[in-house]
Amino acid sequence: MEGKLLIFSAPSGAGKTSIVRALLGRVDGLEFSVSACSRPMRSGEKDGVDYYFLSPAAFREKIEQGQFLEWEEVYPGSYYGTLKSEVSRIWEKGKHVVFDVDVAGALSIKAHYGNKALSVFVMPPSVEELRKRLVLRKTETEESLQKRIGKARHEMGFSDRFDRILVNEDLDTAIEEAEKLVTEFLESGQDQGVEKYDA
Repeated sequence: MEGKLLIFSAPSGAGKTSIVRALLGRVDGLEFSVSACSRPMRSGEKDGVDYYFLSPAAFREKIEQGQFLEWEEVYPGSYYGTLKSEVSRIWEKGKHVVFDVDVAGALSIKAHYGNKALSVFVMPPSVEELRKRLVLRKTETEESLQKRIGKARHEMGFSDRFDRILVNEDLDTAIEEAEKLVTEFLESGQDQGVEKYDA
């Protein structure tokens, strides 16, 4: 059976991963798409669970063979992407695919699958609020924080190319809104253009 696809994208710190994790536990029939990467496996990680770990050469070979739905060379020799076989694997189990990807990847997947996919952009309430959230993580230097904010502004410029914009003001409310959006899409399967949801 061919299922549907749910694509979530957002600037770092907007809450996308928390929303996706909650949806996987609340909506039946969903499975998370595992990405491929060319970095070495870290302690505690498992191949096929955290990522599909490929050497840079093997990754490039799969790119040449057209095996990726989307991919990116994040910095020289460091690749991340989504294998087409991952979608087939999940559909063969009779489930719908959930993606947590960057903006470029999200737009590529949406372009490939059209109305079978629902693309959702998770928007922070403001750039200032996003800055506060990133500072609270205590994982950023001032330089890396400025880079993330700059990237976030750039990514937010693409939000109108998504089917839905979900503003994450309050996480619990945003999760409820996301669940409603996903359930409606899976039941109807029709995209209705860009709408904005304030949560």
